[in-house]
Amino acid sequence: MSNNKNHSNGNNANSNGNKNKNNGNNQNKQQQVAPQLQKPAKKPHQNQPQKRTLPIRITPLGGLNEIGKNLYVFECANDMFIIDCGLAFPDADMLGVDIVIPDFSYLEENKSKFRGVVLTHGHEDHIGALPYLLKNINVPVYGTRLTIGLIEGKLKEHGILKQSSLNVVQPRQTVSMGCMAVEFIRVNHSIPDACALAVHSPAGIIVHTGDFKVDYTPIGTEEVIDLARFGELGNKGVLALLSESTNAERPGYATSERKVGESFKGIFATAEDRRIIVATFSSNIHRIQQIVDNAAATGRYVAIIGRSMLNVMSKAVELGYIKVSPKMIIDIDAVNKYPPGKVVIITTGSQGEPLSALSRMAGGDHRQVKISSHDLIIISATPIPGNEKLVGKTVNSLLKLGAEVVYEKMYDVHVSGHACQDELKMMISLTRPKFFIPIHGEYKHLKKHAQLAIAMGIPEERIFLAETGDVIETDSVDMKILGKVGAGAVLVDGSGVGDVGAVVLRDRKKLAEDGLMTIVVAIERETGQILSGPDIVSRGFVYVRESEELLSEARTLMRSVLENCAAKNTREWGTVKNQMKDKMSDLIYSRTKRSPMILPILMMVE
Repeated sequence: MSNNKNHSNGNNANSNGNKNKNNGNNQNKQQQVAPQLQKPAKKPHQNQPQKRTLPIRITPLGGLNEIGKNLYVFECANDMFIIDCGLAFPDADMLGVDIVIPDFSYLEENKSKFRGVVLTHGHEDHIGALPYLLKNINVPVYGTRLTIGLIEGKLKEHGILKQSSLNVVQPRQTVSMGCMAVEFIRVNHSIPDACALAVHSPAGIIVHTGDFKVDYTPIGTEEVIDLARFGELGNKGVLALLSESTNAERPGYATSERKVGESFKGIFATAEDRRIIVATFSSNIHRIQQIVDNAAATGRYVAIIGRSMLNVMSKAVELGYIKVSPKMIIDIDAVNKYPPGKVVIITTGSQGEPLSALSRMAGGDHRQVKISSHDLIIISATPIPGNEKLVGKTVNSLLKLGAEVVYEKMYDVHVSGHACQDELKMMISLTRPKFFIPIHGEYKHLKKHAQLAIAMGIPEERIFLAETGDVIETDSVDMKILGKVGAGAVLVDGSGVGDVGAVVLRDRKKLAEDGLMTIVVAIERETGQILSGPDIVSRGFVYVRESEELLSEARTLMRSVLENCAAKNTREWGTVKNQMKDKMSDLIYSRTKRSPMILPILMMVE
């Protein structure tokens, strides 16, 4: 796999070289009509010269060697646009952090070249960071109807909806991005209206799959993935394929979403007089529709819990992506007025999130829903890596309360929305790219996807395992990594964006692990004499009543330090505080082998 080397196309190029001279505007016109049948592209003769073109640069600012935070920059001449603008959820050591977004510094530095944002679909890891970007750089946003509908809600919450330019596009439609043009291609995923993107540039066609799977029996009015268009692009000549890698380790094909509906049908039919509670991702609209359909078939009412679930449900119903009779929907506050056998509750919390509705039910502190033996609970999701313990804890707590719990390993109550190995190989086979860049996944996923590409006949030197911030350039003949731009993670805590850094996280970690000791002393400013204290307050370190001897020794030590400073006429109070911290740290560690945060507070009295 390639790093910073410059690789020529050799003799096996699938690119159409200088045959494709259409600019972005011509591509836009061509895609407004049904594509014409074309003869397969001829393979260039071994000795046919290759023509270098205006280069295009691809710079991932997220989505590589991680799950989430997807953002890819495309740049050609004086034009730049991005594909997706997603968030990631914090790791366990990011205490107090709400979400993680990409670093937008590179985009802000090139604001004058920025032409717009194109979105593949409406999941948080692809659209969640968009409000934070648009606050600083107001550019047009393009996406399908549901994707834009979900974006509207986010921008309204952030107070920037009126000033934003949101544009709805259809599959097979093309939008201009300066000297480039972006074509939307329908794919299947776990949310409706998902699209792959074909970037038509002077250097050639670059296909970005977004998140996809091949589902021949999609739910409702959703159409099958447009495999024909991928094949047409492959015949024209695809310069590079950027393909998602989430399920690159899984053999075979992803299961159709209809399989979940069949499982629901059997479970609902045997639930009898028990209340059914289904936990799933709020964005999985196909799943919600199947829950609603089975509730209707068994004569049950539906209640919704969870802010994100309510927001997505209302938008999906408004736009017609979920079809449900208004008479079926009941308020969660009224759920206990109905017999258990007449109710289905759709809730968030499938990942065991501590503050989610399902976790609060499991802990017995949900205001409206009390779990009992009359409940049948379905967790319709796979634990995200790292969440297995949280989900297991939730399941155990629900079982202890007497409920029956059904989760993925027991029945087919969840299927993936991501392509498995055979679907990934199908995408490579259809597009026949000259260069290949695996995206969307941890390094192990990218590496496995690269191995699949090698097995499909793509030379190893034309496969690029890139990292966040790498600048990848191609002029249709060669592809190389030029260097890096500033990229990384920005932490969002409440309304603060980027104000929580490594030092703050280190302090939070220290507080969480070892607690805090505060030393409060009143001192006469002129003489340095102690007027009151030192008083020691412990929080999260030791239980005061059981540690009186230690705290008494600590007070004596602090008095000695202060008196020594007064005797030496030390009036630099920063120095005094440092001495207090050092001496207290030594004492505490020698007695307890712990290192709490120590905070001296000196109150000066005139």
